[in-house]
Amino acid sequence: MLQRNNETETETDDALIDRLQRSAFDYFLRYTNIENGLVADTSIKTSHCSIAAVGFALSSYPVAVERGWIERAAAAERVLTTLVFFAESRQGQERHATGYRGFYYHFLDMKHGHRAWNSELSLIDSALLILGVLTAAAYFTGDDDAEKEIRELATMLYERMDWRWALNRGQTLTMGWKPGGGFLRWRWQGYDEAILLYTLAMASPTHSIPASSYDAFASTYTWMMFKEKPFLYAGPLFIHLFSHAWIDFRGIRDRYMAEKESDYFTNTQMAIEVQRDYTERNPGHFVGYNSNVWGLSACDGPSPSGGRHSRNHRPKVLGYAARGAPLGPDDGTIAPWAPLACLPFDRKAALDGTKAILATYPNLLLDERFPGGFNPTVEGKGPEGWVDDRSVAIDQGILVMMIENERTGLIWNLMRQSPILRKGLEHAGFTGGWLDEPSSDAIA
Repeated sequence: MLQRNNETETETDDALIDRLQRSAFDYFLRYTNIENGLVADTSIKTSHCSIAAVGFALSSYPVAVERGWIERAAAAERVLTTLVFFAESRQGQERHATGYRGFYYHFLDMKHGHRAWNSELSLIDSALLILGVLTAAAYFTGDDDAEKEIRELATMLYERMDWRWALNRGQTLTMGWKPGGGFLRWRWQGYDEAILLYTLAMASPTHSIPASSYDAFASTYTWMMFKEKPFLYAGPLFIHLFSHAWIDFRGIRDRYMAEKESDYFTNTQMAIEVQRDYTERNPGHFVGYNSNVWGLSACDGPSPSGGRHSRNHRPKVLGYAARGAPLGPDDGTIAPWAPLACLPFDRKAALDGTKAILATYPNLLLDERFPGGFNPTVEGKGPEGWVDDRSVAIDQGILVMMIENERTGLIWNLMRQSPILRKGLEHAGFTGGWLDEPSSDAIA
């Protein structure tokens, strides 16, 4: 029997991480329109562009350069093509516009970049896009014309976002807007990925919102107790990850976290524990759940109208849903990328979860990438049960970024140098950690 020492196990883990991170990045090489930089939302042929996917792609190029997967000049060219498109595309209310008031419609036609379907002007997806723009600008600091233009366009794109308009005369930011219909009735309140949204909005030198908006947002948090410790609740795991992809929350906290003697990084570690505790208890009696098979998040799932039959019982399947723990909703669908995306918070749990999923469901990967979701409780071709037939761009992007943050801290280190993020976090009342270190204005 082959005995593996700790060094060999570490090498095996690193090889697995290498393979999955590289495959995740390759999504952007395969599903990007190189003429305009638009990235397909999913791997199906008819997919439109998701502007959030573009933000994750832009943030992934620095990782790819450092890993030797793409030449720096080639990556810079791709970034510049993307930024030029968004800078020159139509801002307006008409059907063929790409955005309005510095924000962008959630989905765009891959070829022309026009608004797709009846999609909304999305604040959060625009924020994810612009964070990618700022990440690229923080990395491409060279003196050649292409890298200079990247930085100039990044500044312009950020500064034309009209955050004050997006408040719609309220305290908190609206979720979006539609031509003809006006602002959506929902606002960004309660703990969610919108920390990054408010950070960008408060730091704007042209259309900033007041710090009181962040207070109005954070004052709607919901807390619960887990293992006798306060836990800032959000059910879907992606909420505990997305802001962290760019913002290093280690050692910094706002007054809402300080009051609980916690921070957002520690809270995400607790979210992982909550998920594992929930899947181990498995109150819904779903197939495959245990402490190493976890990952309840927003993802596609079996369609309620799909006519499928479950193996052991008939759970109510949800289609696309923001699944979460411990309060649900839940129908047995797992987002298989989620454990590995938790690598910076709990390396052992992340690797144990990833290896357990791949060992139990060896035919799960699509082109060596995780699908959007799978449900072993619902009958399928193999033990995986129902499997999404596509990979999702933002899932692949969060993997590239979070794996790299654990390995080298690349994205965190880049964005810690950003005066924009520093200013926004300070306006939100964050103190401590790297925010107490001298700032650098070298990267805008």
